[in-house]
Parts: sequence; structure tokens; C-alpha cells
Amino acid sequence: MGVNDKSLATSTELARTTAELASEREIVITRVFRAPRALVFDAWTRPERVAQWWDPSRRPLASCHIDLRPDGVFRFVPQGADGEKYAFAGRYREIAPPDRLVFATMESSGIAPSIGTIVFEEADGTTTLTLTIECASRADRDALLTMRVDVGTTQTLDNLAEHLKIT
Repeated sequence: MGVNDKSLATSTELARTTAELASEREIVITRVFRAPRALVFDAWTRPERVAQWWDPSRRPLASCHIDLRPDGVFRFVPQGADGEKYAFAGRYREIAPPDRLVFATMESSGIAPSIGTIVFEEADGTTTLTLTIECASRADRDALLTMRVDVGTTQTLDNLAEHLKIT
């Protein structure tokens, strides 16, 4: 799919994950989980839990650090199949359990930092997680799409759904 398409990756599991281009600088990824909001928030914010599901390849993270407070840093380090370690890191801006997380990512691969906002909404025993990635520019958004952030995040959210089933 091209970076100008409005609808991007969709999960194969009951099509519960969608990714869309909300604006020239935003990617919005939404997933419904059959779990209470507090449980989904907990799985997203506790390092021992994140380490089990975050890597799209389904491998446990090599390391996972979460300092869950405003201005606290997170760092997730998956280990690639080639043995290389690739870090995803950022700094929390807002934490409102179990409703919302806002964070800024660190610059990576020449892409400027982006702002991630995760909203957790509960209704009828399910939680809708909406992740908005606000990029510094359209070029940065397009670079993330070229790296297939929509596909990787969809797989990561599928992993989280499986993790929630066994916890």
C-alpha cells in the first residue's frame, strides 16, 4: 500500500485492529480487546508484562525498562533474528491510569521524534485502545509507513491480545 492510502494494515484476527491516516502527520491505530481497561493499561505499563508481548516477532524483549511517571523514560530492546538489538525509547509526558498515556519517542533512523497518545476506553467488557502517532512532518510519517509501523504495531497488538488471554 502506498503512503497516501487512508486505510492501512488490518489485523487478521476478526479485523479488530485498524490503521488509518488521520492527517498529513498522523497515523491512528485502533484495537478492541476482550479485557477490562485496567488490565489492558496494566499490560501496557508493567515492564515484566510488556517484555512478553511487545516485539512483533513474538520474541521476549532482551530488556524492558519503564519509569512510569511524567518525564520518566521507557526503553524496549527487542533482539532481532540476526542477533542485533534495536531499541525503541521515549519519555512519558502524561500518565492518567487507566485512561491515557502520552509519550514522545526518541529520534531514530533519521526520523524526528513523534508524539504517541494512547487512549483506553471501556464498554461492555471490552477495551478499545486508540494509538495516535503524531509525526513532526509528513515526510516523517511517510518514513514510518515505509518502515511498516502499521504492520508491526498491528502484530504487536495481536500479541497483546494473546497475552491478555493467558493472564
